[in-house]
Amino acid sequence: MDFNLSEEQQMIYEYGTNLAKDFDRKYWTDCAEKREFPTAMYQKVADDGFVGIMVPEAYGGAGLGMLEMVLFQEGLSNQGIPLLSLVVGATMSLGPIGEHGTEEQKQKYLPAGCRGDIRFCFAITEPDAGTNTMNTNTMIKENGDGTYKLNGAKTFITDAGGSDYMLVVSRNKALADVDRKTDGFTILIVDRNAPGVSVQPIDVSIPIPELQYQVFFDDVEIGPEHILGEVGKGFDILFESLNPERIILAAVANGLGRYAMERAVEYANERVVFKGPIGAYQALQHPLAKAKTEIEMSSLMTRKAACLFDKREPCGAEANMSKYAGAEAAMHAIDASLQCFGGNGFTKEYGIFDLYPVARLLKTAPLNSEMVLNYIAQHVMGLPKSY
Repeated sequence: MDFNLSEEQQMIYEYGTNLAKDFDRKYWTDCAEKREFPTAMYQKVADDGFVGIMVPEAYGGAGLGMLEMVLFQEGLSNQGIPLLSLVVGATMSLGPIGEHGTEEQKQKYLPAGCRGDIRFCFAITEPDAGTNTMNTNTMIKENGDGTYKLNGAKTFITDAGGSDYMLVVSRNKALADVDRKTDGFTILIVDRNAPGVSVQPIDVSIPIPELQYQVFFDDVEIGPEHILGEVGKGFDILFESLNPERIILAAVANGLGRYAMERAVEYANERVVFKGPIGAYQALQHPLAKAKTEIEMSSLMTRKAACLFDKREPCGAEANMSKYAGAEAAMHAIDASLQCFGGNGFTKEYGIFDLYPVARLLKTAPLNSEMVLNYIAQHVMGLPKSY
């Protein structure tokens, strides 16, 4: 692995610094507190070509890979700006359509998605299945003429209300009717405004611009043009989407942790309480230094996972490790920064505690740390399955 970034990659990594000149952390927090999608920021990112990082050039994208998306997301989060809509849209939706879509699907969705004219969400989680995706109950049933009806429900779907389309994880055969539990999955491209689709916002305590929603499907008409890939063979597409999600969220966590630390270092070098700056105290230095080490180690693992993904090599271990390490490192970095700021860290003016809820969320969603550790124990270390 080459640890040196190309000139283009360095530009992508530094894009967040340039974006923050017009859309800074305060813009993001204002949107979050109002529960308003950061439309102007998102459109600027689209206009500058970053929504389509992983979309082929022939369809309006940059034709780059997961590593570039990681650098972009981490660079944004270095400024305290986690743009989660780009995880479910640009990474988990446009990427798979570019890889598995028909020519008609690519022409219809990719250029518009890259321009920011349409947004996607990714509908996988269900009320009764949770992290056990094999128990997906959202079903398509054939009408007898090559078309289907979609029924079911999803929950905690990021930006579903603001999206124009959604990638929906469904089953065409129930779990009880398949030989292998991974059989019978079908991925659908569904118009959010199609008859039979309804959404209900979920009032969550975390202030982020992208709202969470319940989504309901009631006899939604599905034709061949709505199917991504092949009927019954959607699990491979799903699997290809889950590793990128973990890799990108690790990048977000790395950036948020780094942002908190850099703010703390600046404050500790200026704040004088007794005879000199508080940054001279080892009681503050050591937790910050430890957090810095954890963040940079996590960042390296995240980039390794991205490189393996781009080479089409197995990256499940690295994706899960980076997700776990990023969430833990971000939490430690924000906690050390809070201690450094003292009471000021809990004020709106300094905004350090505001970082905590998003970082804490990443220990639970989209896959909790316990399930990540289960994966590492079983699939990496060879320990018996625990669930």
